[in-house]
Amino acid sequence: MDILSTLPGVLFILNLVLASVIIFLERRDAGATWAWLMVLFFIPLLGFILYLIFGQNLSRKRLFDWDDMKKIGIENLIQGQIRSLKEHQFPFRNNISERYQDLIYMHLMNNDALLTQDNDLKLFTHGEDKFSSLLADFDAATDHIHIQYYIFKKDQLGRRILDKLIEQARQGVKVRVLYDEMGSRRTRMNFFKELLAAGGEVEVFFPSRIPFINLRLNYRNHRKLVIIDGKVGYVGGFNIGDEYLGLNPKFGYWRDTHLRVEGSSSLAMQTRFILDWNQASRSKKIAYDMRYFPLSSFKGQAGVQIVTCGPDSEWEQIKHGYIKMISSAKQSIYIQTPYFIPDVSLLDSLRIAALTGVDVRIMIPNKPDHLFVYWATYSYIGELLKAGVKIYIYENGFIHAKTIVADEEISSVGTANIDVRSFRLNFEVNAFLYDEALSRELGTAFRSDMEKARELTLDDYHNRSLMIKVKESVSRLLSPIL
Repeated sequence: MDILSTLPGVLFILNLVLASVIIFLERRDAGATWAWLMVLFFIPLLGFILYLIFGQNLSRKRLFDWDDMKKIGIENLIQGQIRSLKEHQFPFRNNISERYQDLIYMHLMNNDALLTQDNDLKLFTHGEDKFSSLLADFDAATDHIHIQYYIFKKDQLGRRILDKLIEQARQGVKVRVLYDEMGSRRTRMNFFKELLAAGGEVEVFFPSRIPFINLRLNYRNHRKLVIIDGKVGYVGGFNIGDEYLGLNPKFGYWRDTHLRVEGSSSLAMQTRFILDWNQASRSKKIAYDMRYFPLSSFKGQAGVQIVTCGPDSEWEQIKHGYIKMISSAKQSIYIQTPYFIPDVSLLDSLRIAALTGVDVRIMIPNKPDHLFVYWATYSYIGELLKAGVKIYIYENGFIHAKTIVADEEISSVGTANIDVRSFRLNFEVNAFLYDEALSRELGTAFRSDMEKARELTLDDYHNRSLMIKVKESVSRLLSPIL
C-alpha cells in the first residue's frame, strides 16, 4: 500500500524532470516539445519509457569520423569549390548548374557536398528494371561491391541478390553489406552465413545491445546506396524485398524512383558508405584507400551533388535543398512522396509558390502503410488545396518515390520523404541533379503517373466524413513525433 501511495508522486517527479530536460536542455522544435509533453501528461509511466526509446536527441553526438577524409583530399576540393564560387570563377560545364549556383553553394557550405559534373544518369521507375541493372553491374565488378539498404529481406529477391554477392565474393571481389536493424528486423546475421564464409562482410546499423531492447530505435538509417568499384553508384527509394517488384498483394504494383550514376558522384556515395560502415563496425573498419577512390576519366555531362542528413546534423540539409528548389521555381514544381508531413517552413514555401502562380503538383498514395502518417498527410494536403496546389492520389498500387522537380531543369531523387522523420530523425541521402534531360524525364514520368491517379479537389476534401476528420486531427497532433 505504501508503494502504491507513493507511486503517483514518483511519476510526477519523473515527468517534471523529463519535461525540464525536453524544454530547457534538448531545445527541440516547439511542436515536438508540446507533443512529448502531451504524451508524458496523459500516459506518465509509459510516456517516460517511450521517451527513453524514441525521444533521445543525437544532434550533439559525433557519430561519424570525417577527419580521415583529409587523407584523400576531399576537404581541399570542397574549399576550392567554395572559393571559386565566391570569386565567380567556377568552371561550370552547363548552363543549368551555373543558373543554380546558389543552391550548389548552400550544399557545399552546409553539407560538404561536392559538385561533380561528369556523370551519366539512368532513371528507374520499375523494380525489375532497377534490380536487373544492379545484378548486371554486380557481374561486372572486379574489385569491390558496397551495398547499404534500410530493408534487406530474406525473400526471393533478397536471396537473388545475396546469391550474386556470394558468387562475386568467391571470385575475389570484396563484398560489404550494411543494413538497418529496424528496417530489416526479420533478417538475422544467419541469413548471410554463406556470404561471410566466402569472405564477404556484413554489419548492422544501430544494433540492439540488449536483446529486444534498442534505445536508438527511433533513429533509422534509411539510406539506400550501392557503389561498385568506385565507378557506378545507385541511390533512390527501392529497398530489397519482393514487394518492390510488386509481389505483395497488399500494395500491388510498386511505383518507385531510383537512379544509377556513373561518374565522380559515385565517389561521394562511397564516402558516405564508408562513414556509415565505420560507425557500425567495431573491428573491420574501412581505410580511406585510393582503391575505393579510383581516378577515372568519366565522360558524362550531368551535374550532381550527393547530400545527406541525419539526427546528428545541425542543419536539415535535404529539407533546405527542397525549400530552395521550391522558392527558385518560376513555372512548375512536381513532388512525389509516400508521406507528406511538412513543417511550417516547407508548407509555407509550397503555399507561396502556388499563390504566385507556380504550377505546384503533389502526388501521394491512395493506401497507407503507416496509418497515423497517412491521415496526418491528408490534414496538410487540405491546407495546400486552398492555395491552389493540385493534389493527385496514385491509384495504380503504391507510390514510394521521393522526388521533386523544379521547372523541369533541376531535380532531386533519393531516400528522404517530406516529413519530420526524414528531415530530423532518419539518416537520409539524396542526389540533387543539375541536368535538364533527367529532370524532363522525371517530369514526363510524373505526367504519366497522373493518368493512373485521381485529382483530389477542394470540394472532395470538404466533403470527407466526420471519422476521417477525427483521424486527421489526432494524427496531426502526433505528427511532430511520428
